[in-house]
Amino acid sequence: MLTTSTTQSGLSRLSGVRQPSISGFLSGKVDLSDDQLDRLLSCMGFRLEVVRRPIVPQLTRSERRSWQLHRRLSSLLNRESIQGWRPTIERNMERLSGHVTGQPHERNLQRWRGLVDRGDLPDLHRVLTGLDRDSVEMREVSPMGGLLTQEQRSEVMAVAG
Repeated sequence: MLTTSTTQSGLSRLSGVRQPSISGFLSGKVDLSDDQLDRLLSCMGFRLEVVRRPIVPQLTRSERRSWQLHRRLSSLLNRESIQGWRPTIERNMERLSGHVTGQPHERNLQRWRGLVDRGDLPDLHRVLTGLDRDSVEMREVSPMGGLLTQEQRSEVMAVAG
């Protein structure tokens, strides 16, 4: 925008993307789709090039261990297992709701409750295995404790190192 002397309002008029969305994107509060970003760049004479390559995310040791344990749970997650796990998950959510304070933890606990209540397996798999910041934060208040056997936990931890 600096190179082309384009303002947010001018870019909004050219592209049809709402100015608050542009502002939110520039401040890091809103994610734009590749199509939206390409449209904005095209209006300024540029094209978007998306390079897809695997990267190792920067996780703390605790976040990586949590991901590995939840990844193991995801490998066991199906319609039958979620029903068998439901009593433990419900107890865990009750316990967590009495101890969790502040955002995003309270909101994420509510999101867990919604996923479990709906039996939303695709989104549960996404949260259990995701390496994006949202999934990492969701796992910080995970109600999935106590679902793996000690043997399963030990296997995961042996590989985790």
